[in-house]
Amino acid sequence: MTPHWLRALPRALPHAPHRTLAAAMTVALAAATLVACGGGGYTPTAVSQSSERRALPQSLTTRAAVNYSPYRTARNESELGSEVITPANVLQDLRLIQATGIGSIRLFSSRAFARTVLEVIRDNNLDLKVQLGTYPNPITGPAAEADNIAELDAGIALANQFRDIVATVSVGNETMVEWSTHKVPVADMARYIKKVRDAITQPVTTNDNFLFWASVPTAIADVVDYAAVHVYPFLDTFYNPTAYDWRQKDVPEAQRAQAMMDATIAEAKSQFERARKGLVDLNLGTLPMLIGETGWAAVDTAGGPNLAFRAHPVNQKIYFDALQQWAQEGRRDAQGPKAVFLFQAFDEPWKQGDDGWGLFNTRREARYAVQSLGTCGVTWACEAGSYTAADAVKWVAPTVNPAVTAGRYTLYSEATVADQVVAAGLRWDPFALTGYREDTSTAAPGDGSRSWEITPNPVDFGWGLFQYSASGVTENLSEFANGRLNFAVRSDSYPGKIEIGISTDTEDREVQEVFLPIGPGDYGYCNTDQWCQVSIPVSAFLAANPKLDLRLVNFRFIIADRFSFTGKPLNTTGLPKIRVDGIHWAK
Repeated sequence: MTPHWLRALPRALPHAPHRTLAAAMTVALAAATLVACGGGGYTPTAVSQSSERRALPQSLTTRAAVNYSPYRTARNESELGSEVITPANVLQDLRLIQATGIGSIRLFSSRAFARTVLEVIRDNNLDLKVQLGTYPNPITGPAAEADNIAELDAGIALANQFRDIVATVSVGNETMVEWSTHKVPVADMARYIKKVRDAITQPVTTNDNFLFWASVPTAIADVVDYAAVHVYPFLDTFYNPTAYDWRQKDVPEAQRAQAMMDATIAEAKSQFERARKGLVDLNLGTLPMLIGETGWAAVDTAGGPNLAFRAHPVNQKIYFDALQQWAQEGRRDAQGPKAVFLFQAFDEPWKQGDDGWGLFNTRREARYAVQSLGTCGVTWACEAGSYTAADAVKWVAPTVNPAVTAGRYTLYSEATVADQVVAAGLRWDPFALTGYREDTSTAAPGDGSRSWEITPNPVDFGWGLFQYSASGVTENLSEFANGRLNFAVRSDSYPGKIEIGISTDTEDREVQEVFLPIGPGDYGYCNTDQWCQVSIPVSAFLAANPKLDLRLVNFRFIIADRFSFTGKPLNTTGLPKIRVDGIHWAK
């Protein structure tokens, strides 16, 4: 699955989080482009159009399925390599998965932890089948190509060694859809798929979004035994909010949650059929298809795309139950999905704002979606919370609070100022590992004795810190449209630009945001280890994103440095601390 905040930043591992609040990008696929790049002179043997196509094993097509990774302690992508994956923890995970009635798991990579998982299955005689993944990355040179070949070779070795457990093998994870953050050219992917298929006996595919399969290049269709299709209508409500009518505004509120979930399942099926049409267009309408990823988050995770009115344990259960019904229908229908791999088994903290999709949380407590499949306190520990179907969340119109009429709306300041309102009920949250604390050693001139000290601690894409209402309470700052967002800042030679942003709700509950990159000299900003006053016209934010609704401001202040937007190389480190003070809106 692609990171939820920004589908335009690179990543090295599946589901790597890019902790940003970047504006959602359109996910429309340029079919002609994909078809064109499917040529390139590559002429593999067309296994999918011949009797050589390998049938999906019954052990895969008769079982409930889930995507699985065992990460528990890593807090970000950079810590993944140092997390120790123990057989005991994997065994606990797999037994919990089995207790739900799930009998197939999908692994993303062949080198990170796959051998441990397969050995645990073998050594404990667990009745689990595996879709093994191999994970090629963009080919940036000979070293990257060699690393990809090493990954493929590892998958080949495991598929052959664990032939009774590995039911199928997938090469790549969302590497070819237009918005992929780790694209591999179609000709190279075809070459990789064929290399693996030539060396094993199991059926082989590639996992990709339905938009890719909807216009699948012949070069790929000719070398796969089946199609593994990803459908995420849940995320499309954010990235492509007009894809389908998820809000169901015309349905009475008492029935709206179920109507929303029904519309979502209908959209998932529609996406699957669009993928099938891509195969039909190549005279491959009988090629077996399964759902490689789909899911529903139980938590609207801070720092990710705002998915309020959608993410909830009850909504997750409604979707989970509907998927099981769809999977049963698919087994009976020649045109249906032969299996449905739910995303995902367990929460993984390293994903940060991309987390909260698990049937179990990080503590291995069963979520509401699966609790009824066992007994709380016996089969498994259960996540706290008591729910009924009536607790499902749904779209509701926003509440517009009375406008702030004071001349100043203060977020962080010790200064005593007439005609001000001091914001209440707000909290600070970081992107990734950004450190923050009150510093009593320095403050902006005339603003008391304290300031806010920010330690960037960037991850690959950058860093950031935002002040907002965690409960979603918005402030009506519409009377500040002609005013300014002000703050004092001090940094010692911080390189290049930083970003200052705000975010608002809207009538349709589509969160809108804007980040303004500012460098030394812009709006008063400096990096000379002296306090300087920054004053940004609110009109500059509105010009950058006219969809902002100042009646519904939630993220009152954001300071960040997302390297792809400020011109810094990814993985930049060694950034100095930044201090801010006197943060306020003024008319």
